[in-house]
Amino acid sequence: MKSLFKSFIVIGLVAVSFASQAQKIAYIQLDSLLAAMPEMVDAKKASADYYKQLEATLTTMQKELNDKLADYQSKEKEYTDLIKQTKQKELQDMNQHIQDFQVAAQSDFQKKNDELTKPINQKAKKAIEKVAKEKGYKLVIDSGLGGVLYSEPADDIFLLVKKELGIK
Repeated sequence: MKSLFKSFIVIGLVAVSFASQAQKIAYIQLDSLLAAMPEMVDAKKASADYYKQLEATLTTMQKELNDKLADYQSKEKEYTDLIKQTKQKELQDMNQHIQDFQVAAQSDFQKKNDELTKPINQKAKKAIEKVAKEKGYKLVIDSGLGGVLYSEPADDIFLLVKKELGIK
């Protein structure tokens, strides 16, 4: 009975040993990879251009509000109560319109940015997956998130994935 028990223990230890050796783990700094991709440069430029468009529209709206406010303040003494109320309401509505535009523009900018970068992220992840499968890695960790406390330099697949993407 003791020899049977010892046999199970030995078999168990051998199985655990093989299982632990089969688990290859690699790491990569995804942010650095994405920044090295030429498509990301184009996406950042398009995103910045789109932001400038939104900002220009907002600046125009704000200038129009400021001009109307200055006009109202310069002529306020001449206005009747009804005209004052109407002008004040108009200024409040314009201000609200600007605030609504700011919220919508922020959301729209985020959506546009996601639309531009999603295909790039997918391409990078596919390349990571391909390299990991080719090299037999079972897990790849993003070291840029600070989740890695120790890693062997040989397991950094950054250069392999850059090569897969054709980045020099």
